[in-house]
Amino acid sequence: MTAKPVLNRAQFHTSVAQLRDLPYSRAEVAFAGRSNAGKSSAINLLTRKNRLAFTSKTPGRTQLINFFVLEPDTYLVDLPGYGYAKVPPEVKAKWEGLLSRYLQGREALVGMVLIMDARHPLTPLDRQMLEWFAPTGKPVHILLSKADKLSNNEKALTLRRVKAELAEQTNVSVQLFSSLSRLGADEAAALIEHWLSAAVTTHPVVAG
Repeated sequence: MTAKPVLNRAQFHTSVAQLRDLPYSRAEVAFAGRSNAGKSSAINLLTRKNRLAFTSKTPGRTQLINFFVLEPDTYLVDLPGYGYAKVPPEVKAKWEGLLSRYLQGREALVGMVLIMDARHPLTPLDRQMLEWFAPTGKPVHILLSKADKLSNNEKALTLRRVKAELAEQTNVSVQLFSSLSRLGADEAAALIEHWLSAAVTTHPVVAG
């Protein structure tokens, strides 16, 4: 019987720039988000490893799909941040093509964690990511990051508004999150581990 995937087992596995280089996988969860939304910090907190995912003061620096192995053929996947204005148009187009094809076609992908800055949620590019992923029917869990920068009243209002705007999307769930205060970390980790363990148990062999 396969053990339940545990996020703190995560180790860097490989980085790829082309879909043809994706590793074999039974199950994986992808992390996506705008540049500087707090994606790398979220991965580091959820895996309890401070430097697992590279955090940069320069948005858009991560241009590769990074795989972190939890157990054989089971991964967390760090997708390139999107929306950085200073990236050349041809580079931006390449990233977007890679992201959309990966999200729509990767069989081993069991769900997406979408990180949004709680102060500026549901940007047009965030909505585009949701649109790309929706046809798969797979779940999306939104982390409203940097929630520590909001007052308690603002937290409640933001969470309510985002949930209301996405109410018709049955596969989308939303929570408040902060890498600094650890708000929502246990909830998010439990959901991700549930996705992975359910997939590994139900589909012991899944080719990407």
